[in-house]
Amino acid sequence: MKFAAKVYAQSPVWLQNLGVSAFGYTWQRRRFGGIFEPELRGFKDRESFNKAQFEAYQTLQLRRLLVHAFETVPFYSKAYKSLGFNSLNLQRFELKDLYKLPFLEKNTLRTLGKTDLVSNKPEARGCFFGSSGSTGTPTQILFSPAMHQRVSAATEARVRHWAGLTQHDPRGMIGGRRILPDGSGKAPFYRYNFIEKQTYFSAYHIAAANVANYLEGMKKHGVTYMTGYAMSNFFLARFLEESGLEAPTLKAILPSSEKLSPEMRATFQRVYGCKTYDAWGSVESCGIVSECEHGRLHVSPDVAILEFLDPDTGQPTAPGQLAEVVCTGLLNTDQPLIRYRIGDLMRWSAETCPCGRDMPVIQEIVGRMEDTVIGPDGREMVRFHDIFNGIGCIVEGQIQQHDFTHFEVKIVTGKTLSDCDRRLIQQRMYSQLGKIQVEIQETGHIPRGPNGKFKAVISNVKRPQNHSRSTLHQSF
Repeated sequence: MKFAAKVYAQSPVWLQNLGVSAFGYTWQRRRFGGIFEPELRGFKDRESFNKAQFEAYQTLQLRRLLVHAFETVPFYSKAYKSLGFNSLNLQRFELKDLYKLPFLEKNTLRTLGKTDLVSNKPEARGCFFGSSGSTGTPTQILFSPAMHQRVSAATEARVRHWAGLTQHDPRGMIGGRRILPDGSGKAPFYRYNFIEKQTYFSAYHIAAANVANYLEGMKKHGVTYMTGYAMSNFFLARFLEESGLEAPTLKAILPSSEKLSPEMRATFQRVYGCKTYDAWGSVESCGIVSECEHGRLHVSPDVAILEFLDPDTGQPTAPGQLAEVVCTGLLNTDQPLIRYRIGDLMRWSAETCPCGRDMPVIQEIVGRMEDTVIGPDGREMVRFHDIFNGIGCIVEGQIQQHDFTHFEVKIVTGKTLSDCDRRLIQQRMYSQLGKIQVEIQETGHIPRGPNGKFKAVISNVKRPQNHSRSTLHQSF
């Protein structure tokens, strides 16, 4: 992989586009081949289920999952035996008794995710995919091609179809992949995957000086909807508006990763003339919440069993009460996540939806609002993808911006950070923001907010007035 990345970085843009498309071909077959079509039909058919039918479906799937985990996954076998469970009583397990099972903590997933949490009877050709690792060591999730196809079918049915889209619509994507080798790269700030009609835009070069090139990519490749990081898409739309550039009318915006605000929705509507469809998910793929055509957020009960528990007492919450989300995924049998404390907060609602789907409604995805980092050249970003990836001693980390060129990286470690690891973190920061000052501080604790979480990014820099035409710190 390192060799391929090195070759990519040194290749001309046309050859990089071929490489991106070759990857797109492999990725498309992995997600949309095999069992994708029958799985898609299943998800579409179950949308007409009533509550009793969903509960019967969940009960059957949960029993199968528990027996499989008990018999083939060392972690669950040991944990459930200690509680007096066996295969026979797990075959008769009821949804109402889920509270009797222990939680799976995120740190346990990080520690045992490749060993004791993996089934000894896995599906074929599985491989691990990591989370972004924006606040510390990323989790590693095992995906077989069949698992990928189940997840892709759920996403197609409950996210794209609800927004009036399909996998075949040309899309623009702003995500964590590094399509330009460094933070000071030159236009074009996008690459094209012609296999999937995907224009992949850099999340690390969104600035007033570059926004016309982003617009060029959208028009050149006929982008019909935008997806990816919510904040990055918002930055792009705002720069387009401030620059007076006319964006194409799109079918929809499908943001991810950060909390969607009313300001974002309004900006997308003004700039692109379309609705925004919110959604919640994760690399762990143990739950989907998505927005229907009537603007309500629905849980997909055939993807996962979601519990909404009081963060302090662990008891079920009432409608509208702030709740910790605990997930039992129904799609991944190779690395089952049963009562997994994913770390997200929501409020559920008892209302019914005019769309007619008898699927639980979410009042609010509380999420996490990170501060906006503004680089020396005016670029804006919130995500620092892979800054800590592969550095096993890092427990958690936070990035603080003190001014346009001075950044501090606070890190909690299991052991002292090596000089090599320090240089790697600095290089990764340079690659996203160009020439800046990076100070690394090891600490025993990162302060939490009232919800028990901490921000991955804190910035003390305010966005200047007339930002779209400003010349910020141009000393580099």
